[in-house]
Amino acid sequence: MKRTTTLAALTLTSTLALAACGNDTGGDNGDSTTGTATDTATSAPATTDEGDTATETTTTGTGGEISAEHNDADVMFAQMMIPHHQQAVEMSEILLAKDNIPTEVADFAQGVIDAQGPEIDRMNAMLEAWGEQPVTGSSGMGGMDHGEMGGMSGMMTEEDLAALENAQGTEAARLYLEQMTAHHEGAVDMARDEVNDGQNPQAVALAEQVIEDQEAEIAEMEQMLQNL
Repeated sequence: MKRTTTLAALTLTSTLALAACGNDTGGDNGDSTTGTATDTATSAPATTDEGDTATETTTTGTGGEISAEHNDADVMFAQMMIPHHQQAVEMSEILLAKDNIPTEVADFAQGVIDAQGPEIDRMNAMLEAWGEQPVTGSSGMGGMDHGEMGGMSGMMTEEDLAALENAQGTEAARLYLEQMTAHHEGAVDMARDEVNDGQNPQAVALAEQVIEDQEAEIAEMEQMLQNL
């Protein structure tokens, strides 16, 4: 009987030892698995919400992200303001090609080119972000000529541009300032429409900038006219 009891005790001890080993191994595996899962969760990429946000904006080299959110007023603003800006650049280039232009007027004309060129690029980037065709060409709006664009607020006609081409010296500077004042006033009107009716935040912000900049330039041109 004593031998039987001893064997039974040994068997029970071995069983308990094996169970303990099994529990230690399982514990190690459990800790390892938990650690791996935690690490994976920590290093996981951005959530679906972030991915969705990325698809709603386009990053460009012409002023940063452009939201896909837009309405017809935003599209119209860009499509109309681009040729409007293009004509302002053209008028300034006509003036700068002349001799004997007062320095302050020539500097102003160069400033118009420097400011409105990048804005044209920005608006074309907006159109592309919205799935619309960019407006290209010196006349803009798909080959529309100056006479056809004369109906746009502040746009010069062919006759207006011919008069600027033919003027010289101080008279050319005076005519440029008078024409550009009317041109700027038209741009401000168009920009106000965008602020009131537009939806895209970048387009509305650009329109607000146009209003601020061009109203200040109108006051500057009025002063230059008095100085001529």
